Amino acid sequence: MTRRFPDLRRLRHFIAVAETGSFTAAANSLHLSQQALSSSVAQLEKELGATLFTRDGRRVSLTPAGGLLLDEGRTLLAAAYTVTDRVQRAAAGAEGEFVVGYAPTLSGAEAYVHLEPAIDAFPDRSFTFRQLFPDDLVREIISGTVHLGLRRGVVPYADLATAVVGYDRVRLALPAEHRLAAKSVIDISELAGETVALWAPPGASSYSDFLMGACRRAGFEPDYLVSRVQGSAPVAAPITTGGVAFVTTPAGAAMNGRVRVVDLEPELLVGVQAIWLRHTSSGERDAVVAAGR
Repeated sequence: MTRRFPDLRRLRHFIAVAETGSFTAAANSLHLSQQALSSSVAQLEKELGATLFTRDGRRVSLTPAGGLLLDEGRTLLAAAYTVTDRVQRAAAGAEGEFVVGYAPTLSGAEAYVHLEPAIDAFPDRSFTFRQLFPDDLVREIISGTVHLGLRRGVVPYADLATAVVGYDRVRLALPAEHRLAAKSVIDISELAGETVALWAPPGASSYSDFLMGACRRAGFEPDYLVSRVQGSAPVAAPITTGGVAFVTTPAGAAMNGRVRVVDLEPELLVGVQAIWLRHTSSGERDAVVAAGR
């Protein structure tokens, strides 16, 4: 049996219809006639041997096969654009920069440590680091503008490939005048009744869920607030919130002595997850993942 592959131009047309829910709106956005767009999608359905839309007058909705193609097709189309761009750059002798996105829960220094194996392995390659909130990070990876993402916690993604590339020890950052700041080690159960500063509320962040889960395992329901200063170093949170914050900063004085970072017990480790666009290859990415193993 001959294996069938979707035509990428028709796939782009299908995605436009699926995302707008309308052949008319999609045709306008693509600068095509509605007849040409309908014909293109019909040809794609014929190529794949699957009905992708159910039609009710002018309204369309995805079939189960169409929903699957939308999820996989976005990634496939983005990968095709990424591969084309890399091939054209290679042909022109210009590899371009390797863009690394990292969530605010990592510092630029921590992101650098995880990328250092690739930086050492590819001395002629330019690397650019960008801090992005998790939702923006995922969008830019899928669009191909970020080649590798780093974030805290371990989250499954339908559209992206992932690997854990390391673990960091979680510590506690407190205002320097806090009652617990003079201790060399703090048991996590001692945080009962304290306000914990988070970057996102539980339920909206897997990392926040991870931290709240650690508190609950210690026998208490944590009070928390979401920091009003977003994107800054996590170790700064005690200054702006007056609360305590879970950080991966080394123990000792921080923020010009205004914050104290103290070890926690029992030891708590959080994973660093690398995420990237499926269906693509990268020697730089392979170096990072191999070192993480």
